[in-house]
Amino acid sequence: MKGYIAGAVFLGLVGTSLSFLVSGPIHASCKAQWTVGMACSQVETALLNQIQAWSGPENCRSGPINEKCLYVLTSNSGGVIKLTHETPLKHYVDDVTFTLKPQGDDSCVIAGYSTAETWYAVLDQGTNYCNMFNLLEGASFTTADGYSESASDDTCTQRTSADCSRY
Repeated sequence: MKGYIAGAVFLGLVGTSLSFLVSGPIHASCKAQWTVGMACSQVETALLNQIQAWSGPENCRSGPINEKCLYVLTSNSGGVIKLTHETPLKHYVDDVTFTLKPQGDDSCVIAGYSTAETWYAVLDQGTNYCNMFNLLEGASFTTADGYSESASDDTCTQRTSADCSRY
């Protein structure tokens, strides 16, 4: 019993210490929001197509490093799309959720959340942000009418240093 208490105290102290060193989430994750000028049904179809297009390892090989691959759809119901993304080099797995909400007749708000399955993940070089952004870019949302993004280092681990051409 003493070992469990000591371990919990240690983890609490480590977490508190890390919060002073790392701005934003203590656990590697990203919460972001995008708006796209199209109906959510179109957004859903395009996202599902992009996840399928990047489900295999084929894109992992283009360029020196490319993580636009190894996406796996886990569920799609009621405007909530859940998937995983595996990094091709270290094989870390992140859980990703997109929640689609109509905004009027011709816009869709995409609430995204990506988090590392590895419990000890702290810094991720923006990988959790890129897990989502790459899919949106691949589906051509980033150049669509009405596109906007709300993401920051406060809600996304290392967002400003993210290099989504790599991660």
